Amino acid sequence: MKYLKAVMLTMFFMLFSFVTSLYAEEQKEPHKVETQKEVILEHTEEPPVSGSVSVGVFNRYIFRGYELSSRSFVVQPSVSISYKWFSASLWSNIDSDEHATQSFVPDREGHKSFNETDLTLSYTYAIDKLSLTAGCIYYGTKYTAETEEVFFTASYDALLKPTLSVYRDINEYPGTYVNLALSHSLPVYKEITFDIGASAGYFSGDGDYWKTYESSTAGYTGKKYRAFHDGMIKAGFTIPVAKNITVQPVAQYWFPLSGKARRTVDGSSYNHNGKIDDTFVAGLSMTLSF
Repeated sequence: MKYLKAVMLTMFFMLFSFVTSLYAEEQKEPHKVETQKEVILEHTEEPPVSGSVSVGVFNRYIFRGYELSSRSFVVQPSVSISYKWFSASLWSNIDSDEHATQSFVPDREGHKSFNETDLTLSYTYAIDKLSLTAGCIYYGTKYTAETEEVFFTASYDALLKPTLSVYRDINEYPGTYVNLALSHSLPVYKEITFDIGASAGYFSGDGDYWKTYESSTAGYTGKKYRAFHDGMIKAGFTIPVAKNITVQPVAQYWFPLSGKARRTVDGSSYNHNGKIDDTFVAGLSMTLSF
C-alpha cells in the first residue's frame, strides 16, 4: 500500500507541475491593474440571491479521515442559499445499511438510517482575490453526541487556490482542526473541466475525550491527541448537462499523515475516535444552481 501511495502522490504532484507551467505561460499575457477604488467598489456592489441544490452518492462517508460508514453506500443531499455576503446550508447523510466501524457506532445496526444533518451559517468578506469567511456549524448526529463548531477560512483565488481553514469545537469535543487545501481545474472540452485537489489536516484535542490509549491502564488515560492527522488527494470532472445543472464524478484517496494518526496500542486505536486508514472513496454528485 505504501508503494501505491507513493505512486499516487507522485502522479498528483506531476499534475500540479503541469498546471504550474501553464500558469507561467499565462503570466506572459498583460494583466489589468486594479486600483484600490475598484477593489472597494467590488465589495460594495450587492450580489444577488443565489443558491444550489445537490445530491451525491458515494461508496463511503469519510470525515477528516475517519471512516463513518462501511459495506454500504451513502446518499448526501444538500441545499444552500446566499444573500449578499451571508450564506446558509443544510447537509445530510443517509446510510443505506449501517455497520459499525472503528470511528462509528450506528444507531440502527444493519438498517438504512438518516443519521446526520448539519447546518452551516457563514459570512464572507472579499477583497480582490482574497476571501475571508467566518461561521458556525451545528452537527446533528444520531450516532454520537451532537456538537457545534466555529470556523474561519481564508482563500486566495490564484494558482492552486490555496485555502486555510481552522475549526474549533465549542461543545462536546473541545479541540482545534486546521486544514490546508489546494485545487485546480483544467479545461478538457467546451465547458467540461478536469478537477484535481489535495488537503492536509492537523488536529489538537483539548478535552478529556481526546486522551490517548494507555497499555498500563487499558483505557484512554494518556496524553491528549495532537498530530498531523489526515491527508487527501482527489481527481474528478465537472460536466455541465443542462442549464445550471452539473454532474461531478470524483475519486478520493485518504491516508494518515503521521504515525500517531495510524497508531494502535494493544489492538485499540491510539486516538479515541479511531485510527486513520488508507481509504478510497468514489462517487457522483449532481448540482442545480440558481
